Amino acid sequence: MRTIIGILLVATLAWFGYWFIGSSALETATKTWLQDRQEQGWVADYSELGVNGFPNRFDTTVVDFNLADPKYGWAWAVPEFQVSTLSYTPNQFTAVWPDTQIISTPYKKYNVSSEDMRASIVFVSNTTLALDRFRVFIKDLNIATSADEQSSFASADLSTRQSESIEYAHDIALNAKGFVPSKSLKSIIDPQSILPASFETVTLQTTATFDAPWDRIAVEDVKPNLTNLSIASFDAKWGEVQIQAAGDVSVDLDGYPTGKLSIRAKNWREMIQLAIASGAIDTDMGQSLETGLGLIAMLSGNSNTIDVPLSFSHRIMSLGPIPIGAAPRLKRY
Repeated sequence: MRTIIGILLVATLAWFGYWFIGSSALETATKTWLQDRQEQGWVADYSELGVNGFPNRFDTTVVDFNLADPKYGWAWAVPEFQVSTLSYTPNQFTAVWPDTQIISTPYKKYNVSSEDMRASIVFVSNTTLALDRFRVFIKDLNIATSADEQSSFASADLSTRQSESIEYAHDIALNAKGFVPSKSLKSIIDPQSILPASFETVTLQTTATFDAPWDRIAVEDVKPNLTNLSIASFDAKWGEVQIQAAGDVSVDLDGYPTGKLSIRAKNWREMIQLAIASGAIDTDMGQSLETGLGLIAMLSGNSNTIDVPLSFSHRIMSLGPIPIGAAPRLKRY
């Protein structure tokens, strides 16, 4: 009996020592990383940083946290942010965001609020901490720049996982419901209020390939560039309008897409009217599209639905045989 008690006591003391050493090392490493960012010109301020969760977890909590990368013009500020990991799985983390946060981009500052926002993150067990898989769930998300500039999601579920067959690629899935665009965004894409106030659903399954891994180095220094996007399925429904897409697009060294997406559009004429009303295309182009796509729809046997390729070639976008404008340039650093 004394032997068993002795063994239990030694095991308890050993575990306590392991947790204390591990939590101290984690706290030191986190503070060192933030200090390194400051030395490289970042903003990396906080009022408190500590690790708790004894005996089975390491809960790292940062209070009044401000992180900004001036090179790319991004900044993030939260009243509190917590990252947790089980003490026996140090490469798997759970992140919990506060109800409010501020995200600044080179273009605008966004006030973000949510009822629930949390993520699970798994890194490869190596020194660069390459992202293996990630999943974030958000409920009642609201994004605002002013009283009249608010967009929201009822819910969103985004996940990504390293591809098993393609280097530096991630399989990505998105399922979002109840997207309500801001007044200004809706006035741009639907100035005549042809459609309801909110999207019903947006789903996406795609594989995105980059020229480098998403790891610690990518966060600290050069961001990977997108080189290929393979869309297995995209489905968005907004009122009576529905658009589906699938296909492959590569990005050239100058940042322009090349490739083709197969598009299926239900009630496509409303989409053309939206494009004309928003100024995305002029009236003449809209009439040409309606005439050309009308012939395609008639041949398919359903005048309300079209199946047509969206092509990117020589920096030009074409819908079916009709060029519709310059291809977007995806910025490369």
